[in-house]
Amino acid sequence: MRYSSLADFLALGRAALARGPVGLIFVEDLAEIESTISYHLKAGFRALVVFAPSEITIAPEAEARVHRVDYSLIADHALERAVNAVIEAAPGQWLYYCFNAEYLFFPFCETRSVGELLTFHEGERRDAMLTYVIDVYAGDLGLRKDAVSLTDAWLDKSGYYALGRPDAVSGHPKERQLDFFGGLRWRFEEHVPADRRKIDRVALFKAKPGLTLRADHTFSDEEYNTYACPWHHNLTAAIVSFRTAKALKTNPGSTYDIRTFRWHNSVPFAWNSQQLLDLGLIEPGQWF
Repeated sequence: MRYSSLADFLALGRAALARGPVGLIFVEDLAEIESTISYHLKAGFRALVVFAPSEITIAPEAEARVHRVDYSLIADHALERAVNAVIEAAPGQWLYYCFNAEYLFFPFCETRSVGELLTFHEGERRDAMLTYVIDVYAGDLGLRKDAVSLTDAWLDKSGYYALGRPDAVSGHPKERQLDFFGGLRWRFEEHVPADRRKIDRVALFKAKPGLTLRADHTFSDEEYNTYACPWHHNLTAAIVSFRTAKALKTNPGSTYDIRTFRWHNSVPFAWNSQQLLDLGLIEPGQWF
């Protein structure tokens, strides 16, 4: 079903939020819209809500499987406004958000659903899951001008690191919170604003009254921003994303400085969770 605005969806489409987990996909351009939808439906989301500008056409067979909301991300804080509106409308439900040409990977995702993942995670008294946004990019930018290729995707096998996240008031590091960096945002940081270089995103979370998403992809409840509980390591997931590569190759300020994204630490992406586990980019925690 298609809705003419966010307000229209919240008024008429709340049935889509009745059973979780619910995925929210935000469309910024034409890159891999249908594959993003198909991938996340196969991952086990009970419903997908696709926010896309009204002028963007989605293939009918894909649009028929989702709740389409006409919505633009051009305005400041448009993402947070939409996510927070859904949080308010769906208390108690697990939610997920990503952009087109992004794909969720978690331990054993080839044989287990996102619902199973979150059932275990919630059983460990966790209401949010840290996800790392792992940049992937086309190997041949001569053939793929937008740096997007599902069949020739590469990623960095190293170069990831974390720094303590300081408290704005005390200046001391926050407990169980880190800022994570790496990938294209690190290697091409001269083209990326400082406040957009982090690769951590709390993309899987349980909605509750009063919870709000902030502009830096963190939440108003500080426990949601932690990478693990106080007792042991928890599950983490990754969002394999062409978004940074797209931006760097389509932005006039950076495209001519980049002939290739590949370097000595690039490896072909195998499109499976085992590779991400082997590289230490996702963790199974206590889930086997």
